[in-house]
Amino acid sequence: MTKNDILRRIRYTFDFGDSKMISIFALAEHKVTRTEISDWLKREEDPAYKPVYDDELAIFLNGLIIEMRGKKDGPIPKPEQKLTNNVILKKLQIALNLKGEEVLEVLALADLKVSKYELSAFFRKPDHKHYRPLRDQILRNFLNGLQIKYRKNESEKE
Repeated sequence: MTKNDILRRIRYTFDFGDSKMISIFALAEHKVTRTEISDWLKREEDPAYKPVYDDELAIFLNGLIIEMRGKKDGPIPKPEQKLTNNVILKKLQIALNLKGEEVLEVLALADLKVSKYELSAFFRKPDHKHYRPLRDQILRNFLNGLQIKYRKNESEKE
């Protein structure tokens, strides 16, 4: 699962327009252009496609946390240079203020059963003996579950 896929899915789930995407980056004190956003959201086959790098997605997720939860006192966190699926899941959990049970419910919406123990292993530090790397399949199902939970149906928009 590419960083572009993740950005695309988050944008679709919350129905963010280009202006909203730019403002979320700005909350993390990073300036992006409409062209950059557009190029990141294109499919890989498109000649104008540009990959999203780890630090750019980390900046966006930090901005999303500020957008959803409000700005904390002190400096804005430095973006990670290397993003893992575990870190992405953790940042989304923080942004949406989800507790462990709620993360399990979101996964269940996408027909994926994960135990509390397995979920807690994803949130451990990488050097912990019970840490488990989060596979793309689980992150994809989590994003699908978020879409089911948060995306307004066309009939609800009216």
